[in-house]
Amino acid sequence: MMTSLAIGFALASTPVLAQAVSTDTSGIKAGEVKVPVADGEIVAYQAMPAKGENFSVILVIQEIFGVHEHIKDVCRRFAKLGYLAIAPEMFARQGDVSQMNDIGEILSKVVAKVPDQQVMSDLDMTLAFVKANKKGNISKVATVGFCWGGRTVWLYANHNPSIKTGVTYYGLLNGMKSDIKPNDPIDIAAQIKVPVLGLYAATDSFIRPEVIDQMQAGLEKSSSRSEIIVFPNVNHGFYADYRPTYNKTAADYSWQLTRDWLKRHGV
Repeated sequence: MMTSLAIGFALASTPVLAQAVSTDTSGIKAGEVKVPVADGEIVAYQAMPAKGENFSVILVIQEIFGVHEHIKDVCRRFAKLGYLAIAPEMFARQGDVSQMNDIGEILSKVVAKVPDQQVMSDLDMTLAFVKANKKGNISKVATVGFCWGGRTVWLYANHNPSIKTGVTYYGLLNGMKSDIKPNDPIDIAAQIKVPVLGLYAATDSFIRPEVIDQMQAGLEKSSSRSEIIVFPNVNHGFYADYRPTYNKTAADYSWQLTRDWLKRHGV
């Protein structure tokens, strides 16, 4: 079990571009916390305003690179907006992906071995941790995830219909099913009751347009009022400001859409 989070950016995500955003901690409290889970503790990064309580809660769900500097920064961005944002390390039992320098190794040795049931349980326990500490208002919860975490946003919306909403940035929609991952998002789209905003890229080599269309068709059969927006001429990872795929125009617009969506759904 990992006992601390990565310092800096994951090795496999380098080289880190100079454009990477760094959000300071002025006016907020931010740092590592330990979340009790079914088989011990997992480490998480939490950020919230320095003063006050009863904050709306954002569960920030990591990319395949774990809770490294970019995900921590996203938490601080939400804290600056008045939220309690917490990002549990979802791969804590399977390995420290921050020290792996090959994406294929991360996918085969760690990501493929993380059961969806474990992920759902850890997110449930993270909300229980927030409730116990009495700083967050768990009647106002949203999930926001990226890539692998975006896939998880769809699954958690189906698992826990009591949350208010979710936002998924280029969340994987198919191709990950296994004995420990029984459903892809396209399999459960029609069942989702929580409104989720999907932010996708038109030139994404990981998520084909026909798969997005299939997901959209499933959502239209649901009662969730979910929406999918596809950004033209951008690639997977357009919000990841430390990577070559970053697109500032799409990133800024998607962030505003995220803020508006959260407010519209009471978070």
